[in-house]
Amino acid sequence: MARPSRYPLELRPRAVRMVAAVRGDHPDETSALQAVAEKLDIGSRETRRNRVKQYEIDAGRRPATTTEASAHLEALKENAELKRANETLKAATSLFASARPATHTLVACRRTRERGADKIFVKRGCATLR
Repeated sequence: MARPSRYPLELRPRAVRMVAAVRGDHPDETSALQAVAEKLDIGSRETRRNRVKQYEIDAGRRPATTTEASAHLEALKENAELKRANETLKAATSLFASARPATHTLVACRRTRERGADKIFVKRGCATLR
């Protein structure tokens, strides 16, 4: 589990908007990111750069997989994994079901003490198991 952020969630989009606003005042993106990080007292310039990049991807300004498409792909992968697990469980169930007859039923069970050993009596519901 990831550790909780020191910064409020509403700070992220605000910082991205601030970088876009001050980008023209600085010679390059790195200095704009540094200026915003200093104004907001944010330690990591690289995190800010990644968030700005992802915002541009989501806005359609950069070619890459959007956050929404990435989440959809992750859900599809999880769905496929669950289907594979379900097929495995179905195969195992059919294998174990064929290993013993389904007509075997435990009707009564009682414990008796005879010569110091416990015996369990089971009445079977199928003639083939007698």
